[in-house]
Amino acid sequence: MASTQVKLEYGKVYHIYNRGNDSCDLFRSADNYLHFMRLYGEYIPPIAETFAWALMKNHFHLLVRIRKEEDIAFMPLFRLDTNGRRIKEDHQRAEPLGGFSDKKYNPSSQFKHLFNAYAQSFNHAYQRTGSLFEKPFHRKEIDSSQYFRNTIIYIHRNPVQHGIVEDSADYPWSSYPTCLSTKPTHLEREKVLMTFGNERKEFTWLHKQGVDIMDVERFLGLM
Repeated sequence: MASTQVKLEYGKVYHIYNRGNDSCDLFRSADNYLHFMRLYGEYIPPIAETFAWALMKNHFHLLVRIRKEEDIAFMPLFRLDTNGRRIKEDHQRAEPLGGFSDKKYNPSSQFKHLFNAYAQSFNHAYQRTGSLFEKPFHRKEIDSSQYFRNTIIYIHRNPVQHGIVEDSADYPWSSYPTCLSTKPTHLEREKVLMTFGNERKEFTWLHKQGVDIMDVERFLGLM
């Protein structure tokens, strides 16, 4: 698989993709999927907006926009370990020391912290050792409105493409159901729907039509 490891730059949109090391499973149970998204909600919102995601058994896809530098907050003062995780003391969740450091959240580091945190919990749960994810994680800048929309469709249709479900709406581990929901979410749902004329019918119709898979994968560097 071709891969363009561009630097994550402020204000730009990226398709972020990764898979299990040697194609190993990343998710074995519903709890695994849920835990990954809990960690995602902790590490990624401070540095990026999320437009689409899909978690598959041995890989995942994300579509995000890195926030502008001025919109990224300074890091609170926590005691951190070498993986960027808050150190727990007396088996309790670490609390802020108070105030903020002079450093802002770093986009690339936040993704690495997410993957490291998940890998540690996964390895502990299944008594495995070694790398869980391929390194470095793959990313591709999305610099056109056409490929922005097509990448959303491609991500949501990934479970269909792999023969897991016949309709994107039937797969629980993607942002597709959230786009059609009215429940509160960190997903940039309104911005996604605006891409489809702010019409849920247009959104669902275009997803059923699909996209040129080879064209999108060629653009994303997945083939």
